[in-house]
Amino acid sequence: MAFLCNTCASDHPVYHLHFRMSVFLYLFLLVSGLQTTIHCVQYNISEGKVTTFHLPQQNATLYKMSSINAGFAFSLYHRFPVENPDWNIFFSPESTSAALAMFSFGSGSNTQTPILEVLGFNLTHTPITELHQGFQHLICSLNFPKNELELQKRNAVFIGQQLKTLARVLDDIKTLYETEVFPIDFSNVSAAQQEINSYVEKQAKGKIIDLIQDLRLNIIMILVNYIHFKAQWANPFHVSKTEESSSFSVDKTTAIQVPMMHHLEQCYHFLDVKLNCTVLRMDYSENALARSVLPKEGHIEGVETTMSSKTLKKSNYLLKKG
Repeated sequence: MAFLCNTCASDHPVYHLHFRMSVFLYLFLLVSGLQTTIHCVQYNISEGKVTTFHLPQQNATLYKMSSINAGFAFSLYHRFPVENPDWNIFFSPESTSAALAMFSFGSGSNTQTPILEVLGFNLTHTPITELHQGFQHLICSLNFPKNELELQKRNAVFIGQQLKTLARVLDDIKTLYETEVFPIDFSNVSAAQQEINSYVEKQAKGKIIDLIQDLRLNIIMILVNYIHFKAQWANPFHVSKTEESSSFSVDKTTAIQVPMMHHLEQCYHFLDVKLNCTVLRMDYSENALARSVLPKEGHIEGVETTMSSKTLKKSNYLLKKG
């Protein structure tokens, strides 16, 4: 009945160093200081309005949300290679958890509780109100405008005309999850599909085209999550260092020729002998960073099985520049 779309548009080149996925695990972390107050900017695209508001921020709230989301991220990731061993995998754990949490918002307890428990939340320790406010803090901090970094993580809900939803629920979804809500006529499949695709293409600045291609008649609601990311490296790559034809391994048996950029610099890294992998950190401007886990050849399955939020967090303290 519900259809979830998780999409990403990026002007940032991802450099593939190993088959299976973007370097096994490509983690994008925002390390913007946890201040006592966050100044949020809320956009209402349909009305062309911009609202700035102040959100009281507790360090413990973001820490708890980040920790739980990290656990969910690895639980979800561990399922992907098992179910689709030959696929390349690229996903946003935070977007997935936020979308499911938002979907649970208007659900009855029989549906709501299992969804939130799958995400890793203990409703005894984390009341539902605190949980949704935690996502509000997290989304707000990610979407906060920065000078040299564009990161917009937005949600949109398209609701069929036959589905009656409480106005209060929709208002809370708009406020807590920075989500736009659109009524739509799903009985006209072609027009509905065009409307959704046009919306996503516009919001993703032309990077995502024809997201939905097989809309069915029995759909009553579609939840779309999209991400636009563009940033400057702290030490930029130079176009002159591009090799027009380099070999890239798509999988164990397939290689293609693609342009690749080369760059020489000292980066933070850590050789994990136990996990048979190297953890590499590359910095963007605006206190953002990308971390990659590079398994030794032939050890990707072992790294996938063993890697967890705890082991990755441990590597934070062991990274050395060189």
